Amino acid sequence: MLGRNFWLFAVGRFISQLGWAVQDVALPLYVLDKTHSGGMMTAFILAEVVPVLIVMPFAGVIGDRYNRKWLMVGFDLARGLLLFGILAFHLLGVYQLLLVQVVMGTMSAFFGAATNAMFPDLVEPDELERANSIAGSSNILARLIGPALGGMIYAAGGIALALLVNAVSFFGSGLFETLIEYEWEVRELESASQVVRDIKEGLHFLRSNRYLMTIMTFALFMAALGQPFGAVVMPYAFRVVLRFSSQQFGLLESFFMGGMLVGNMIIALKVGKKAGRFLFTALFLSGLMILAFVWVISPLASLTRHQAFITLAAIGAAWGAGEAFVNVPLNSKIQRAIPTELRGRVMSALIVLMNASGPLGLLAAGPLLDRYPAWLVSLGLWTGMGAVVFYYWARHRDVLTGEVENAPGTVRGSPSPGS
Repeated sequence: MLGRNFWLFAVGRFISQLGWAVQDVALPLYVLDKTHSGGMMTAFILAEVVPVLIVMPFAGVIGDRYNRKWLMVGFDLARGLLLFGILAFHLLGVYQLLLVQVVMGTMSAFFGAATNAMFPDLVEPDELERANSIAGSSNILARLIGPALGGMIYAAGGIALALLVNAVSFFGSGLFETLIEYEWEVRELESASQVVRDIKEGLHFLRSNRYLMTIMTFALFMAALGQPFGAVVMPYAFRVVLRFSSQQFGLLESFFMGGMLVGNMIIALKVGKKAGRFLFTALFLSGLMILAFVWVISPLASLTRHQAFITLAAIGAAWGAGEAFVNVPLNSKIQRAIPTELRGRVMSALIVLMNASGPLGLLAAGPLLDRYPAWLVSLGLWTGMGAVVFYYWARHRDVLTGEVENAPGTVRGSPSPGS
C-alpha cells in the first residue's frame, strides 16, 4: 500500500528506536547508581536536548543541500561506531558518558533533520496520514517494549550491555536504510554566508505562509499548555496526591500509550487522510478526559485508590486515542505544506520552536504545584487549552480541518525526491 521505500524506512527506524529506548532506560539507572544525584540526571537530560536546539538550524541546511538518505545512513553508522568505541576503550565513567551524550545529541540533530525532510518524499501526499500513523505506532511499540527490555538488559549486563544493544541497533537500522531508493541533487556549500542565507530563506517561507503559520502557532500554544500534564502534573498527582505504586504509575503510562497506538492504527487502517476532519472532535474528547482527570484528583471524588486507578486507566486510554487524532493530521498537514527543497530548514525551525515552547509551561507548572493543589493547576491548564482551541475553532477551523493539495510556494525544477 505504502511502497517498499516506506517499509524499509519504518523497519529501520523501529530497530533504531528500540535500541535507543533500551539505552534511555539503562543510562539513568546507571547514573543514579553511580552518583545518587538528581542534579546529574538533569545534566544528562540537558546534554541531549541543548545541542539539538543549538545545531538544528544548521542541520536543516545540511539536510536540504546534501543527500538525505546517505546523511541518515551515515549518522546511524556513526552513532553505532561511537558506542562501539566507548565499549572498546571502556570509557564508562559518568563524565565520559556525559560528553558522549552531547556528541550523540548533536549527531541526532543532523540525523533527524535529514529523516524528517526525507520521510514525506517516500509516500504519496494523500498517504501521509497513514504513513505517519504507522510510523507513530512503531514509535509507541518501541516505547512500550523498550523500557521493560532495557531494565532486563541493565540487570543482566549493566550499562555496557545496554550500549552494545543500542550500537547494534544503529547498524541494523542503517542496513535497512541503505536499501531505500532515493535520489537528491546535491548543492555543495561554498561559504558560511550561504548557511545564513539558507536559514533566512527557510524562516522567510515560514513567516510568509499563512497556512503553515496558523498550524504552527496552534501547535506551539498546545505544546506549551499540554506538556506540563504528562511531564509534571500527572506524575505529581499519581505519586504524591493518589500515592500510586511505581508499578501502577508505569501501567497508567502504558494505558495512555496503548490508547495512542489504537488511535494510530484506526487512522492507518480505516480513516487515512480523512483524519483531519475529526481534529476538533478529538480535541473535545481530550478536553473531557482532562476534566475527568481533574475530578478524580480533586476533593470532590470519593474513590478508593483501586477505583481511582481503574478510572484513570480508562481516561488515559481514551485520552491517548484522541491525541493520535490530533498529532497525525497536524503533522501530515505541515509535511504537505512545505516544499521538499525547503523541508529540512523549515521543519528544523519548527522543532526548535516546539522544544523551546514546551519548557515554558514546564517551568511554570512546578512552582504552581508547590503553591496550589494539583487539581486546581490542572483546571487552569485545561482552561488555557480550551481558550486556545475555541479561538482557533472560531477563526481558523478551515485551515486546521481543511486540506492543502500542493505545497504552497514549491519551486519548479526542484531536486527530485526519487521513487
